[in-house]
Amino acid sequence: MELALNENLVDTMRHLEERLIFGSYPEIFSFVNNAQKQRYLSEITTSYLLKDILLFEQVKNSSKMLQLLQLVSYQVGQEVSNEELGKQLGLKRDTVARYLDLFTKIFVIYRVGAYSSNLRKEIVKNSKWYFVDNGIRNAIINNFNPLAGRNDVGVLWENYLMSERIKRNAYKQIRVSTHFWRTYDRQEIDLVEEGAGMLAAFEFKWRNEKAKAPIFFTKNYPTASFEAVTQKNYLDFIT
Repeated sequence: MELALNENLVDTMRHLEERLIFGSYPEIFSFVNNAQKQRYLSEITTSYLLKDILLFEQVKNSSKMLQLLQLVSYQVGQEVSNEELGKQLGLKRDTVARYLDLFTKIFVIYRVGAYSSNLRKEIVKNSKWYFVDNGIRNAIINNFNPLAGRNDVGVLWENYLMSERIKRNAYKQIRVSTHFWRTYDRQEIDLVEEGAGMLAAFEFKWRNEKAKAPIFFTKNYPTASFEAVTQKNYLDFIT
């Protein structure tokens, strides 16, 4: 919505790939080429993110923190277990939780919990993690390749839409709670918003595919709305 003050609809659509790769930090828009953007984002991840945490929070193991962020980067949009992350890194579960909390406090990542009305088949305890900005996510894994040469376009799309939707809701002062939804037999929805007595579900599709709400969801939440968010309609979703 802020960028719309300085660019028209055609420009916004044209810059979509760039924003999926380099994100939307304000400073990004002052650079004239991709090499400068990449250098800036890489410097942020090595100086601001890690050094500030080490200095102010007295964290000793910076390499483990970076490895943790890298693991989360590869699991954006997937359910993540602190215990499993700890096993992969050789860290205690509580240490993983502390590190994730620190990254949340400095606005690098944020948690999305599962939606449930306590139906037996619904997942209730698991979490997903997303990055506040796509550019930081890509800097963590050192991948600024164009979309045509990537196998994580769906991940970038989901992270971008989720984050921009949350920003949009905050910007418009729309008070909703944000969740994902899944059952144990793997029926799932990317985003469920709950607020003002209403339930709205959204599925993110990079390609303009048709999507239907899972049968279990429509049966148990008959008044909820459902919409697939694609390249054709995403601006309506985030503005």
